[in-house]
Amino acid sequence: MIRYCGRKFTSVELEQIQSLIKHNPGFNRTRLSTEVCQILQWLKPDGKLKDMSCRVAMLRMDKDGLIQLPPSTRKKQPVRTILFTPATDPQDPLVCPVNQLPQLHLQIVTKATSTLWNEYIQRYHYLGHSPLPGAQLRYFITVGEQIVALTGFGAAAWQTAPRDQFIGWNHDQRKTNLHLVINNARFLILPWIQSKNIASKILSLMIRSLPDDWEKRYNIRPVLMESFVQKNRFAGTCYKASNWIKVGETNGRGKLGPMGKISVPIKDIWVYPLEKKFRTLLKT
Repeated sequence: MIRYCGRKFTSVELEQIQSLIKHNPGFNRTRLSTEVCQILQWLKPDGKLKDMSCRVAMLRMDKDGLIQLPPSTRKKQPVRTILFTPATDPQDPLVCPVNQLPQLHLQIVTKATSTLWNEYIQRYHYLGHSPLPGAQLRYFITVGEQIVALTGFGAAAWQTAPRDQFIGWNHDQRKTNLHLVINNARFLILPWIQSKNIASKILSLMIRSLPDDWEKRYNIRPVLMESFVQKNRFAGTCYKASNWIKVGETNGRGKLGPMGKISVPIKDIWVYPLEKKFRTLLKT
């Protein structure tokens, strides 16, 4: 067997994929990935086809010489430059403790407000904007009509030793239940917001609201949240104040870095259980 995108493919399955390509010369790559998902019953936890993962897996099979995909019919899209508009210009400082502010509200980012969220993140977050992987939810946090912060949650890291040891699951359990872990991929307090304890207040709001919002959108209820905090920039104080647990740190290698060599900044790994029996649920 050979593994691609977290799935093991048998020799019989590879022959099925090869046969599908051979006998359907008119199928493009998108159609092929959909058909392969149906044949192999490669599904997401919500029952939908895992066609994007399948497409990536087939591209890697093609690169490794196991199959021969038809030429791509898609035109290469130009890289979109995010332009800064007056909508995200700096504002007058807001200086007061969070307990003296009006009530904070969470607003889920919609198709209509996605560009604005992207612009804020590109302009003010040190990592800039990049599409969040897999299932995701993004939020504006507002005080009245004013946006004060933004957050984004997406798919969890495929593997990271401190988190996996904290959970105590094995490879198969992680593969089966990783969708129950979600990653706080972006957290931005706008630079002119100088409100003591606002970050921990926002995290507490997210802990209460996100599980329901995620379940409503994806029919999956997460049981654990994770976040990676760059050590040379942040101390993770707001996570600690919100009762998150620091379980260790990354090795600085990144996804593709050489073994034993630090190639990306080291990050602290923080987690927050959303269910008391999270270990049992993640190890089932």
